[in-house]
Amino acid sequence: MERILFGDNQFFAVNHLSDEKSRAQAVRFKDDQAIINVLDTAIDSGIETFMCTTHDRIANICNHIRQNPARYANFQIYPCMPYAHKYANAVTELGIMGALKEYMPSSNLFGTLAKGGLAVVKKDFVSIMEILVDTEMKMFKGIRTDVIFIQNVVTDLILGLGMYDFFRAFHDYVKKKYNAEPGFITMNLPLMYQALEKVGIENPIICASINKIGFRMSGGIDLYERTLKENQMRAIAMQVFAAGAIPPKPALEYVCGLPNIESVLFGASSRSHIEQNRDLINKFWPDQTEVLI
Repeated sequence: MERILFGDNQFFAVNHLSDEKSRAQAVRFKDDQAIINVLDTAIDSGIETFMCTTHDRIANICNHIRQNPARYANFQIYPCMPYAHKYANAVTELGIMGALKEYMPSSNLFGTLAKGGLAVVKKDFVSIMEILVDTEMKMFKGIRTDVIFIQNVVTDLILGLGMYDFFRAFHDYVKKKYNAEPGFITMNLPLMYQALEKVGIENPIICASINKIGFRMSGGIDLYERTLKENQMRAIAMQVFAAGAIPPKPALEYVCGLPNIESVLFGASSRSHIEQNRDLINKFWPDQTEVLI
């Protein structure tokens, strides 16, 4: 994975501390071209990996990427699924069968419906997972997706239920069907690592909130630091600025100094902030073999 990943929260009005900022972002990014402009700025700054949810509007961004192959020759997307609001809204607007038809993979609709129906009857959650992954991946056809993530809304529920075999099933399906690395987003890094270890997943990719004030870090900073130090994993640090509570320099200096941090994920909407964060990450990761220009 690249050291720097570009996130999408700013595009869809996600701000964990300020409703006012969320509303301002919603207005600014109401048009797809505004999102594309910021992605192009990130690319021009040397950041070629976009980690995003499977929000409906991402399909429009994917269409733009496919229509401009030269511009996005080295660009890739890390999809994060499922985007729960999308399905809830579809059921409300279209009904259950309408939502199924809307999001099922079109290449084998009847087979998928049959598989889904049988899965529901048998409560076969693995089959349901496979259908949802295929459904979400439709929009990324033809785009490089080296890592596919399962969102924390699912992972943390499964952690609570103790259904760890589900993680193994997702891991194996993503590798076999999409030739990609599976990733897991969580608000509990220590417990997530333990669960993946129990089902035999080695050196996992885990994306979690990691910051110097413990913002959204279940178990606390000391446990996170010990887990990172004592275990082999590829950790992605997100929410490193704690929704703006930590200035960039101390935030990135702390995260880049931790062991087993593979990548830093951040979102930004201006060239100055993108370049500032890029430069700070490069500064505090002086041993990286290829410094971004």
